[in-house]
Amino acid sequence: MRLRALLDTDALGLRLLGGEDELDRTVRGVMTTDLRDPSRYLSGGELVLTGLAWRRDATDSEPFVRLLVQAGVTALAAGEAELGDIPEDLLVACAQHRMPLFAVHESVAFATITEHVVRQVSGERAGDLAAVVDRHRRMMTSGPAGGGPDVVLDLLGSDLDLRAWVLSPTGRLIAGSEVAGPALPPETCARLAAEHLAAVRTGRRGPHRVQLDGVTYSLFPVRSSGRAPQAVPDVRETVLSDWLLAVEADAADWPEERLDLLRGVTQLIAVEQDRRDAARTVRRRLAQEVLELVQGGAAPAEIAARLRVAAPVLLPGLGAAPHWQVVVARVEWEDGTAAGGPVAQSLLEEVLVDPLATGPEPADRVAVAHSGDEAVALVPLPAVSAEHDGSEAGLHADALLRSVREALSAGLEGDGRLTLGVSAAVHSAEGLRGALEEARHARRVAAARPGRVCAAGHQELASHVLLLPFVPDDVRRAFTARLLDPLTEYDRRHRAELIPTLEAFLDSDGSWTRCASRLHLHVNTLRYRVGRIEQLTGRDLSRLEDKLDFFLALRMS
Repeated sequence: MRLRALLDTDALGLRLLGGEDELDRTVRGVMTTDLRDPSRYLSGGELVLTGLAWRRDATDSEPFVRLLVQAGVTALAAGEAELGDIPEDLLVACAQHRMPLFAVHESVAFATITEHVVRQVSGERAGDLAAVVDRHRRMMTSGPAGGGPDVVLDLLGSDLDLRAWVLSPTGRLIAGSEVAGPALPPETCARLAAEHLAAVRTGRRGPHRVQLDGVTYSLFPVRSSGRAPQAVPDVRETVLSDWLLAVEADAADWPEERLDLLRGVTQLIAVEQDRRDAARTVRRRLAQEVLELVQGGAAPAEIAARLRVAAPVLLPGLGAAPHWQVVVARVEWEDGTAAGGPVAQSLLEEVLVDPLATGPEPADRVAVAHSGDEAVALVPLPAVSAEHDGSEAGLHADALLRSVREALSAGLEGDGRLTLGVSAAVHSAEGLRGALEEARHARRVAAARPGRVCAAGHQELASHVLLLPFVPDDVRRAFTARLLDPLTEYDRRHRAELIPTLEAFLDSDGSWTRCASRLHLHVNTLRYRVGRIEQLTGRDLSRLEDKLDFFLALRMS
């Protein structure tokens, strides 16, 4: 479609601010972004929609527009809801780079424009779907009141006789058609998600055909922000966060027109996922602020003030101040090339939702930040339930992963691990720093276990980390000497650096690749050193018990 056609549609609320001579440009897609550099998600020909959250001052506009031009973007549309009038510096930058610029009236949702462009671009190739979407365009433009993804799934069932469901990467049911009959059992959802993640990790293009209990399903990836498959250089950055559309049918028998039809549906669902993800921004910011205060050694009063802001956002209507629990997660890849922190953040937001809850809204009660390679969740607990039974209140590590382990293991198969630690509930800001350290210790215990998906809770620390201060000094010295003295003496005589190697090996959770990279050693050299450690101490560093003994000895030394 041409840019000029957008101005001819009054319902889109677009006003041309610059680039009148460029209105015959072709629009081949649409993307919504507030990233300062969205270029890696662009493939060319897009109409880019932005709320201007990337703009901190006037100097940000020209670099942003320049990146869009380099990516082959057709035009830019800026929303007026955030700043009111479009800043003059953005008009100047667009004029400088001959980038057509539109203003989007604050009453118009970006989803309205996205849905319109998607329909116009692909409508002729999927006439039956276009007719359905045309009759129900309110689905994506009126927010939750319009029914969200459930509406289009109902239409697939009633108009096209297709039973379909939207699932999260962990297998949680996001949406399903009311005309699709009984809801999919949780076990089936988990197996479908596992099959989908395994197929995506192999690089196969969707839809993926799966047979479960004699029923054939076709699984379509839902790619957020209008990403093309080649837009993300490493699939591991998104495989554990993107939704999927499961259709009870064999897409191998479909003509290309019908496949385009379903891909169009996934684009509409992606708009809804983007909208829900954007709603997490405030909660993520709250968690980030609290995490920075706790890690920076801020006074408890300052942390408490920030928690008072967070509590009504996460638990609206709560009278008393809640108790808090901290969950730490880490997603690690053996070659160290994927961005673990953001992946862990998205995944932890999903894991913390009750697997039997439908729709994404239950995630509104958690706030997750990420720092480096780890994600940290701040989970509020109503004070009444937290006091009901202090030993059992709140989240439990095993329960968190019970329903998602199968799917996530498939998504991590080959080179990835998810490890998770859960603290006890704390009653005030004074206990938050201890809860963070407790959750991190628990995650390290989980990392010492075999398996792709592992968790540990604060209860599992009671036998060692929390009891260390109560161990008599002579017992501590004897325990440490028995394990570490042979290594210390060997290092003194041979300068072999066995103690630093042992510390790095445990810090790397037993990963040969990460430890060798950290120490700038060849893996064979690392294996030789670890073998020497085992020979001198009579311990086996592949055993959890021996890893824990070394870990405690180093802590007490």
